Formats: sequence, structure tokens, C-alpha cells
Amino acid sequence: MTGDYVRTMPPRPDFTFTFPEPFPAGPHSEHTKCRLLDWLEEHPLLPSAKAREVLVDITSHGASRTFPTADAEALVLFAKLMLWLTAFDDIHGEGNAAYNPAPLVDRTCELMLVLAGDNPSPAVNPFPAALHDLLARFQARTAPTAYLRLAASLRDTIMALVWEAHHVTEPEKVLLETYLVMRPHTVFVKTTMAAAEIVLDYELTDAQRALPPVRRLEAAVANLAGWINDLASYERELIRGPAQPLSLPTLLRARHGGTIEEAIARASSMCENEAAIARQGITDLTCNPSNTLTAHIRALEDIARSFIWHTSHARYQGPKRQSLSSSAPLRPARMSEGESDPRQD
Repeated sequence: MTGDYVRTMPPRPDFTFTFPEPFPAGPHSEHTKCRLLDWLEEHPLLPSAKAREVLVDITSHGASRTFPTADAEALVLFAKLMLWLTAFDDIHGEGNAAYNPAPLVDRTCELMLVLAGDNPSPAVNPFPAALHDLLARFQARTAPTAYLRLAASLRDTIMALVWEAHHVTEPEKVLLETYLVMRPHTVFVKTTMAAAEIVLDYELTDAQRALPPVRRLEAAVANLAGWINDLASYERELIRGPAQPLSLPTLLRARHGGTIEEAIARASSMCENEAAIARQGITDLTCNPSNTLTAHIRALEDIARSFIWHTSHARYQGPKRQSLSSSAPLRPARMSEGESDPRQD
């Protein structure tokens, strides 16, 4: 070795024909950024100015791509929710809970009380108070059924983070099928979908929600969100340890054997296939004359675009290193000040 690092990562998935760029973005990114910084002054969720800067940047610009047609206040509310979830995962979730999940379980119990209606004190931990504030604002904005769907999705996501923390150091014990079920929750796409009807002010009927083509499209978008996130963050998570991340390439390699490059290529192909399923569903369902259903399908399309956009953000760009297939042992890397978990969330 000459001291240079070699990248042998297979190419990223190609979405040229399914989700071509540039993606639409709403006009409220800077307004959202300012409001998020103000909110973090009130609810100090992150420990450093650099961590706040990085997370606020990706959240404000990502929100404007997730719901580009949303009004300014609705977009700020959604961005606060995504910032809260990502900050909670960064501070209390995967990394810090990997070797001792007990504190995360305690924090989760506090959040379950908030979801049940408790009004917490912000003195000990800012996360319950910030969640209480968010829930009150969402509840005031929407009908009871839409609010309950969002609260249920939040509960599922928080519990999925506990599951992830229990398995992140021993991914070889996780079944691929289990991971595929849990991943949409840990990447926050289920909560994003639940928020869409509130943020964009529409509500599906029960019959529309149960349509098999709608369910298939939602599943394809949810899978795509988690899998492209795994590909974007794999190399950085491998560097910081444990030796193999709890992610799709790791579990595909355990299932099928071969090299990690082959597993990444397989995951990339899965992403492209899922994107094709999503695109076909969008094309078919937007022919429906129902304006409400069309609004939902367009929201799912923008959600898929936003997760693709997220993976090119600086938050996902880790340091270069040796070939993934190198036999040299990998040492876990500590995160520098201001860095956080390279996942969306």
C-alpha cells in the first residue's frame, strides 16, 4: 500500500428511468432551517453546535423535498418531527445503546407515557418534553383518526429502535426476513407516510387505504427507503464498527455467501427492482379519478425521491478506506464532535 485508499464499492442503484433527478423542492427550506434552530434552543436535543448544524441542514432541505407542496407551517412541524426522531436515535439509540440497551429502554418507557398523554417535565431529559410539544401540535392540526395513526407509527418506530439496539452488535443472529420487516420503521419512512395526510391535508377512506395496489406501492416505497439508506451508509458504518453493520448487505452476504461487493451489488439490484415496482404503481394509480387517492400517490412519489436525495447529503459521506474485501482487521472509529449516525431517519 502506498498510503492511498482504494474504493471498490459497486455502483449505486440507477434510478435514471424510475426516479430521475432533479427532484422538486418546496420554497420553505431556509424558513424551516431558522425555525428548527429556534426550536432546538427551546428543546436542546443535540450536544454541540456542529451536530445541530448538520442535522438541521439535512432535515430542512430534506423536508422540502419530502413534501414540496406543503405550506410553511405544516412543513416546519414535519421537519421538527424528523429532527426529533433522528436526534433521539443519534443520542439514545443505535450507537450509544449497542453495548448497554438498558438506558434506551428507560428513555423509551418515558416516551410511551408521553404517547399515552402524560405531560413530562423537561428538567431531566429534553426528548419527552419535545415530543409532547410535537404531539400537541399535530393533534391540533388534524382529525383524531389521522393523529392516532401517526402516534401508532411513532410508537412502532421507537420500539423498532430498541429492537435494533439489541441486535446491532450481533447482526449474524438476525434473520433477513425479520430485518426486512423492521427496516421501514427504523428508517422512519412509516412515520413519514403517516404524517403525509396531516401535512398535505387529505385523508384516504378506509376502502382506499386497503386497496392492494396502494398497499403494494407503500411497501415498495418503504423498502426502497430502507435499502438505499443501507447502501449509502454501509461503508461508514463498517469503519466505525461493529465489524459488520446491521444492514441489508450484511444479511444478504450471510444468506447467499460470496463477497461483500457481491452482496452490495445484489442489494443495489433489489433497490432498482423495487423502484420499478413503485414507478409502475404510481403510473397506474394516478390514472384514478379520485383527487384524494392521487394526492396520496403523489406524496408517496415525493417520499421516495426524498430518500434517494438524502443519500447524497454530506451526512452520509464517510472517510475513504481500504477495499471492503481487504483481510486487514477493521478497528471501530469513534465519531468526531458533531458527527452523528449516518442514517436518515
